[in-house]
Amino acid sequence: MSVVLSTDSVPDREKVAYWNEVVSRTLVPMSVTPRSAGPFDGRIATHRIGYLQVSTVEADAKRVSRTPALITPSSEALVAVGVQVSGTATFVQDGRMAEVSEGDLVVYETARPYSFDYPQRFATHVFQLPRRSLAVPDSDIRRITGSPIATSGGVGAMLFLFLSALASLAGGHPPLLGHRLADDFVDLLSTLITEQTRPNGTDPNTGGEALLSRVREHIERNLGAPDLSPESIAQAHGMSVRYLHRLFEGEETTVCRHIQRRRLEECSRELARRGRATPTVAAVAHRWGFTSPAHFSRVFRAAYGVPPREWRALHTPQRQGFTAPAPVTDRTGHLSGSQLEGK
Repeated sequence: MSVVLSTDSVPDREKVAYWNEVVSRTLVPMSVTPRSAGPFDGRIATHRIGYLQVSTVEADAKRVSRTPALITPSSEALVAVGVQVSGTATFVQDGRMAEVSEGDLVVYETARPYSFDYPQRFATHVFQLPRRSLAVPDSDIRRITGSPIATSGGVGAMLFLFLSALASLAGGHPPLLGHRLADDFVDLLSTLITEQTRPNGTDPNTGGEALLSRVREHIERNLGAPDLSPESIAQAHGMSVRYLHRLFEGEETTVCRHIQRRRLEECSRELARRGRATPTVAAVAHRWGFTSPAHFSRVFRAAYGVPPREWRALHTPQRQGFTAPAPVTDRTGHLSGSQLEGK
């Protein structure tokens, strides 16, 4: 459901102060200076789509500034995309100035100072999302701030049509649908940033490789945690679950299969070791994140061809330094068995 705030019912002498408060509360704290001495008129409508905030602003000529004093350490870092619906604007961030015309896009970050100067009455859509949800390097985002993005072709045209449709939604959709639409926005915005920063199609993918490496390290550190899941991993790294799955597309496996394969490998190694204290099969399974002994037994047998107890019996104390053979896989390289996605 949209929340609509306007200066219509506010006394003329209080309109500017009211508008300052409304804009700062709805978007981010900013300083608003009207360009004319007459009564100020403004209207802002806002609704949420998952973790994405969508606002439509219509107002008289003004200048808005996000100054260093308004950016506090507690301020959440946001990435914003502005779509100029009518009128023009001059946008400044990171030392670059962009002349924004009707139909243009502009990308900016709220954690750094910026300003918009609107010389006449205007309308704009503003889309804000947490910076942590956009898994692209800071350097790439900074390369496109302060530059207008045309929407006559390429990914800019696709994003413009998608954002126009999102702006027309009035809310009231199921949360799952909202999050999926927000994920679609993140995917398109990430693609746009890549298109704008690597126009020749060259993509060293260093950002993606480094992120995948951090994700793998996180999985290794938390392999024994029963609640390790794509959702918890994505949240820990400030990305969407969809983007996490995309990181694994080139690995010929899924996040869940990778977690389960690594858990089974650790269980097989521990069951093959003998010492003074021999933990039970259930204890080994629990240590490596399996919450159901029956499920563990099924997936272990599917992967290694024998139940865990038989696996342990087949490996004698004399075989110190034993390295577990690779799990049984099908021709696609995936673990065989029908219940591989569970814990």
